[in-house]
Amino acid sequence: MKELVQERLGKMNDLEQRQLLKNLMTGVFLNLVDYQEEMIRKLEQRVFDELEDPGSRYDIYGAVCSLEDYDPIHEYLFPMLPSDVNRSMVDMSQVAEVIREGGEMKLFGLFLEMDTADILKLAASGRKFHGQLVTDAGSYRIDVTLRASDTYIKEIEKLYHVFLDNGVPWRTVNHPYIRKFVDCVLTGGEEDPQPHEEIREITVSLEEYESVRRQDLIPLWNIERLSLKNSGFPVPAIDRINYEHVLSLRKTGAEHGYLVRPGEEMEIRYIKRSEQELTIVTPREKAAVWEVLKVTRPMELRLGRQMYKLVSNTRRDSFAGRYAHKQGMAVRAKAEIARIVSTMEAGEGLELETVDIVPASQAAAGFTYPLNSFVSDHVRREEDKLVMRLGFRRTEQRGAGPSFIDGDLISFLVSEVQMYFPEYRCVGVWV
Repeated sequence: MKELVQERLGKMNDLEQRQLLKNLMTGVFLNLVDYQEEMIRKLEQRVFDELEDPGSRYDIYGAVCSLEDYDPIHEYLFPMLPSDVNRSMVDMSQVAEVIREGGEMKLFGLFLEMDTADILKLAASGRKFHGQLVTDAGSYRIDVTLRASDTYIKEIEKLYHVFLDNGVPWRTVNHPYIRKFVDCVLTGGEEDPQPHEEIREITVSLEEYESVRRQDLIPLWNIERLSLKNSGFPVPAIDRINYEHVLSLRKTGAEHGYLVRPGEEMEIRYIKRSEQELTIVTPREKAAVWEVLKVTRPMELRLGRQMYKLVSNTRRDSFAGRYAHKQGMAVRAKAEIARIVSTMEAGEGLELETVDIVPASQAAAGFTYPLNSFVSDHVRREEDKLVMRLGFRRTEQRGAGPSFIDGDLISFLVSEVQMYFPEYRCVGVWV
């Protein structure tokens, strides 16, 4: 517009009229043009700021450590449950009641360094183990059984709903260690302890499973729970009905991912993310304290050690992966499935060898399990789906990672393929 005005002024021969027109343009019209251009620029920037964040900003990392080695000031790993860092006390009165009247009671949790399929079989068998309850008055024989723990799986399901509430695409969480935890459940005993006795020690013998038993371990991930206040007063949204609550990310780090967990009484219309701020649009007109999940980006540490290998759902950055994500068009071919598997860092040392489509009646049971069982498919019936059988083998690049999580890593890869091919039921097998 400014170039057009300049061109018209240059064609005017009458200098007096040119001066009048120039004063008129610079005094009123050009200020309006500058204001319009600035508003258009801000609108464009606002649209770009609301585009989808890079996927790496929401990569989930998982690990496990002992209570003794837990670092409360770790740069990016935090307990999946904050209560895990505190040793739980066993209620003696409840123990006495279970032994006297029957029932069940969780004593403590255990970590089994073995394949998840074998853990699930052991837990489903209901096998009883024996132990000793030592108090200040004597020793009592107790009976216990192992149950598969779903405590941490429920935390991932809660995280899935937070992703949906924030409008962030869900990515399968790769945390193979959480399915190694079992609950040691008291089911009875031979003697009758008194409720007033003080517990000194509880020991349980897992017989042939003693060599894979690990106690006092806690799972970690790179999600930190924060409570953030508004950086200013809420302002009316563009619809003049809701309000925009702005949370500044300068202190906590703009390079990380952030998810707002809605409260029971805090209705959220939508959430938008800019480089330095998080804006929550809600009918709430008063400032509030918001519960925010910070997905911390990992960093290279010079101090510290990991009990087991650090795992994640990170994708390898490649041209083929970027192009496929941009096109958003699925190619029904084995090469496309192999590409999906090869882009995941968890697939290092594991190679997809075969892909077979077979009827459900002819498909042998695989050793894998679904990681996104809480993601429901209301369009297709499970019994009507054909089975996509994915055959894997270990390669020479498998590395020094623990072999007891190989089945869990393949379950993660199969679950990722399942998200792309919902019309099939995907299972993994060894070839």
